[in-house]
Amino acid sequence: MIVRAKLCAALQRAGLLDQVPATVWTTPWVVHAQPAGDGARVLDYLARYLFRVAISNSRLEHVDDQQVTFRYRDNRTQAIRRTTLSGVEFLRRFLQHVLPRRCTQVRYYGLWSATRRADLDHARTLLEVERAPAPLAQSPAPPMPAPDGPSVAALVCPLCHIGTLTLVAILRPHRKVPP
Repeated sequence: MIVRAKLCAALQRAGLLDQVPATVWTTPWVVHAQPAGDGARVLDYLARYLFRVAISNSRLEHVDDQQVTFRYRDNRTQAIRRTTLSGVEFLRRFLQHVLPRRCTQVRYYGLWSATRRADLDHARTLLEVERAPAPLAQSPAPPMPAPDGPSVAALVCPLCHIGTLTLVAILRPHRKVPP
């Protein structure tokens, strides 16, 4: 009741209350709130729907006129489980995960496309400064500290050995990329 009243008051203050159907306020609400740690797990959960559909075809094991059987991973035990639902219940659950109108899924193009993985890996190796550090160039001015912390040093270009490069940051992979 408190959540519903607070939401209603907030919509009233924003001038949006008239856009909400009246049935919203007469339907019983079930509000389940529990701590989600530092939010990383919640972000991971929500991000899945921006990058892919709720359930892939490969997880569907059996579909007939009445029932749908599919696989899922139990979050507590990490075991693969199977469940069978009526077709209507499966569709009801699936449609809860469909993004609202005008909210689009993230699509990858260019180097981020799955078909360009080799090019992306090549670009990452070219950008890895740590793998083949270049010697410091003879510079009259000492290295200056960068605004975000590490010092900026002038480096000789490892390809042409003529130009100078300015090291701003070392790019490290932030996650493992699946093969």
